[in-house]
Amino acid sequence: MLDYDFAKTGYVHSTYSGGMVDGPGIRFVVFFAGCTLRCKYCHNPDTWAANHGIRLSVKEVIDEVLKYKSYYKRSGGGVTFTGGEPMEQPGFLAELLKACRANGVNTAIDTAGNAALSTAERILPLTDLLLLDIKSGNADTYLKVTGKRIERTLETLETAKKLNTRTWIRFVLVPGLTDNENELNELAELLKHYDNIEKIEVLPFHKEGEFKWDKLVIPYELGHVMPPSYEEVIRVQKLLAN
Repeated sequence: MLDYDFAKTGYVHSTYSGGMVDGPGIRFVVFFAGCTLRCKYCHNPDTWAANHGIRLSVKEVIDEVLKYKSYYKRSGGGVTFTGGEPMEQPGFLAELLKACRANGVNTAIDTAGNAALSTAERILPLTDLLLLDIKSGNADTYLKVTGKRIERTLETLETAKKLNTRTWIRFVLVPGLTDNENELNELAELLKHYDNIEKIEVLPFHKEGEFKWDKLVIPYELGHVMPPSYEEVIRVQKLLAN
């Protein structure tokens, strides 16, 4: 039996019991509060501040998770920890992952990988699936999109390879921001060296979270940008997957 700390606490923004796009099967989704990235297209800016979350214990979260265990088993699903940025609360995340494993619940972490190498080495062995959001393979564009440097994301990807962690790559296609052809080829060249990557998902930019920026009185720079066409998403999907 894997030991875990029932009393460990962390900040949770919200939870959702019917996730269908956060990994395989039906998933219970835990949105962590707190994120230091400031992605220009973020649809959850309300999760940026940790103090906007609710402080919960591992027991409180896992008790809620286990209510839906039968749905996970039937659908091949489980729990996805997202945010915000779950790897910014490594102690809390580690105990939740251990609690899920002890109770036979599949886990996934949806992260930008902007964590210290020691955090990646601590967390990745505890999860069943890594959903790694790569904002760009180009360092300058990554900095423009997120306000942070790319190195930690690349370290997380490299650590996942060394540990043979099952990995799905997520990439948001934003016209005029992340759709530069040379940079897409650069990203494709980068990803082909990681045989632990099972899937690449190209997600079309959308503005469904724009109202949250307005509510928080944060300037939204992409109000004029239209979502990419379906054909363009499929083209980029094939480019990266091949």
